[in-house]
Amino acid sequence: MNLLVDSHCHLDFPDFAEEGLAAIIARAVAAGVGYMQTISTYISKFDTIKSIAETYPNVFCSVGVHPHHSNEPAEQTTTQNIIGLSKHPKCIGIGECGLDYYYDYSPREKQKDVFRQHIHACLETGLPLIVHSRDAEDDTINVIEETRAGAPLKTLLHCFSSSHAMAVRALELGYYFSFSGIVTFPKSTELQQTAREVPLDRMLVETDAPFLAPPPYRGKRNEPAYVTHVAAKLAELKNTTPEEIARATTANFFRIFDKAKR
Repeated sequence: MNLLVDSHCHLDFPDFAEEGLAAIIARAVAAGVGYMQTISTYISKFDTIKSIAETYPNVFCSVGVHPHHSNEPAEQTTTQNIIGLSKHPKCIGIGECGLDYYYDYSPREKQKDVFRQHIHACLETGLPLIVHSRDAEDDTINVIEETRAGAPLKTLLHCFSSSHAMAVRALELGYYFSFSGIVTFPKSTELQQTAREVPLDRMLVETDAPFLAPPPYRGKRNEPAYVTHVAAKLAELKNTTPEEIARATTANFFRIFDKAKR
């Protein structure tokens, strides 16, 4: 059996507090989800995130600040601070970070500056960059490419739901794509076409839990066990089997996040 990996969830969020993580993680394992990565959105909350990863052997973590929170204290978002925190043995990626112009909760120039700090941290550590991009397609790619200046950089576009044009450009640049419950939504026709075109060796799956639950859980709290529905939809779109999606996406996860130990 090929186990799935939920490459992006938020197990530190209060949505999971009442039931408790032990039950949620056990339910994921029972569904065939062997590993999870709980993702940082506030650097100041990294202690909580790493504690979750320390508690559960099949949970990894990242360090970074979501663009909404780019106004965290400057000493938190420096390249050197990110690098220091990323040395934790269960921390396998840097992010999520990037640009979000939909809400503009942080000034755009501040978002870009903090995004660059994360990219520099990836370049120094060799860890992959976990990118959030919403309504900022050109700026997202331009900041990445200008900052890395041709240096090797493993780049993952998390919860990909941007345009087909961005997907084409990102494929040419060698980025990876992580698909969430959005790809299962009936109206996501452009995204579904993109998923058909993304090669299997550039594809991961995620829940972004507690958000974006796929049918039949739409409108409810999402959780890692439900990544199986994302895999099933991708199998349909790619005219293959859920087992093949699990095999490929899990292999991709451990190739990109090569600090992770099975």
